[in-house]
Amino acid sequence: MIKLTHVSKTFNPGTITEKKALKDISLDLREGDFVTVIGGNGAGKSTLLNLIAGVHQTDTGSIMLDGIDITTWKEHTRAQFLGRVFQDPMMGTAANMEIEENLALAYRRGKKRGLSWGIKPAERKLYKELLASLDLGLENRMTSKVGLLSGGQRQALTLLMATLQKPKLLLLDEHTAALDPKTAKKVLELTEEIVNREHLTTFMVTHNMKNAIRYGNRLIMMLEGQIVYDVSGEEKKNLEVADLLKKFETVNGDGLVNDRMLLS
Repeated sequence: MIKLTHVSKTFNPGTITEKKALKDISLDLREGDFVTVIGGNGAGKSTLLNLIAGVHQTDTGSIMLDGIDITTWKEHTRAQFLGRVFQDPMMGTAANMEIEENLALAYRRGKKRGLSWGIKPAERKLYKELLASLDLGLENRMTSKVGLLSGGQRQALTLLMATLQKPKLLLLDEHTAALDPKTAKKVLELTEEIVNREHLTTFMVTHNMKNAIRYGNRLIMMLEGQIVYDVSGEEKKNLEVADLLKKFETVNGDGLVNDRMLLS
């Protein structure tokens, strides 16, 4: 489905601030995989996601999507095939536009657009049904400005927008990290529901070890720009946080675990 082969990325090469963010990464995501990606700060999780999204270009290696080489494609070109939800609830939506207008933008992504902007009754009915499925009462606030929503409501709306036109790959970049625990749990439950319903191939970056184990069918651990653990199936289902900590200590010589991972 999406395949990365010998991908590397170095920031500020040849300078005192040189950072080898990714080192010879090879990764093959099968259609329908829901992959959670865990690792400490600086492990390369977000860099890997950003390379897939086209935010950064690879130094070496290739990225294939459904057999098509997208390695040199710009971010806006890849966007028609990707859905993305960011860590910051303020991103991914237009705050000064209404909820239904935001949904209309997402719904018409990649389609030919005429001169008329009006939302048709059939569209409005669809948006209302989809919003009702979130169980957040947003179906009764379709003309409200998105900027008036809470962080959790915005993330749920962004998730809906990112999957409205079924993407080939859904990218979730710590999309619950800025939310309180109760709201984060709700958004993750919605994520799982939508991913399973639409059979979406998903790549979810997280610091939370419990969530990395709880969600998805495959887990990847990163350390210093490399994939050091890749587990799926029954082995993943049987994982405990203690197992991840032990694995992290095994591959990390100094045995240090990031505080954010421990507190998650």
